[in-house]
Amino acid sequence: MAFSFAFAGDDIEEDDQQQQHTSTPPVASTIAAPAPSASTAGAFPVQGKPLLPPAQHNLHNLLARLPSKIAFSLLEVDLGGDNESLSLPRRELWDVRVQLMAEDGTDTNASESEAGLGEHDVKTGIYEGGFKSWESSVDLVKVLANERVKETLAQEPCVLIELGCGTALPSLALFQWALAARKSEQQQEPQQQPPLVLTLADYNPSVLYLVTLPNLILTWALQQRTENAVVQEAFTPDGELELTSEVVDAFKQSLSSRRITLSFLSGAWSPEFVDLLCQDGVPASLPDNTKTLVLGSETIYSPFALESFGATLLSILQRAPLDRPAGEAKAIIAAKRLYFGVGGSLDDFIDKMRGLGSSLRTLSEETQGVHRGVVECHLG
Repeated sequence: MAFSFAFAGDDIEEDDQQQQHTSTPPVASTIAAPAPSASTAGAFPVQGKPLLPPAQHNLHNLLARLPSKIAFSLLEVDLGGDNESLSLPRRELWDVRVQLMAEDGTDTNASESEAGLGEHDVKTGIYEGGFKSWESSVDLVKVLANERVKETLAQEPCVLIELGCGTALPSLALFQWALAARKSEQQQEPQQQPPLVLTLADYNPSVLYLVTLPNLILTWALQQRTENAVVQEAFTPDGELELTSEVVDAFKQSLSSRRITLSFLSGAWSPEFVDLLCQDGVPASLPDNTKTLVLGSETIYSPFALESFGATLLSILQRAPLDRPAGEAKAIIAAKRLYFGVGGSLDDFIDKMRGLGSSLRTLSEETQGVHRGVVECHLG
């Protein structure tokens, strides 16, 4: 039976006319489930049915799937305290639909169904979160600013992993800070800068090239707009970014000169997913003192999702110190206190992780409107 549930007041709308899309669609999977072939699995995780096997996606191949230009809007995040506000770009939902129609023909409904661009917030078995930006992901951005993560990005080698990334607002903030903190090759030799690996994972591979990568490129382009004439000229008066070959080449060169590696994974959370992440998603040549930070928001919306997410998170936190023994590993997770009607809760996640031997502390709580929280989790 399909269950439809709208998280009222929890999706981010700047005005009634603005289309929004997902930042962190909850991802459900079964840790013990066998990995089916991609041809037998659906576009979204369904308990008891074949799940998409984990797969790594090459940046070059994802770039090849981008359209000639992308339309976007900006989300202004008030970081509070002594921090300034932060502008995060998001590809417009209507622009995603245009690309899907161009790829699949004129059957709009079929294209949107395959990509998860429906009208419901959660429709179990069909639609797990949608192309929206959820408030918990903004909560996570604010916590990252207050936790002074940006200073770490400039000074130490880091692996940043966002599970269930979608539009990846937290990763966009980290990426923006890293670009600003790391000097270009004209200012400093690349080898003098600590390496940064940003790994983005979403169950549905189409999410990665429809919204995740475009938003990363937009973040970079906006940061480079006043410094690079090629990028400046690529912005159109209509609020779009033209993805010329020169822009794409400049994007790749900027990553290289700042020692930033982008890694993309899709598929169900499972032991195989963790193996792929640790063996191929993170370079083996990283220094032993590399810090690992795992991010997640709206990933525990049901007991089913909580079970797979908790087991996957624990495995990542256990594997990181084995690969990089002098580094630290922790996770920062944002979620609602209770997901009415579907059974998940932040308290259940805290209890589960503590039962598995993790230590947790609350970093942020929101008691106005839909109650939410952000917690830090680490082993020991």
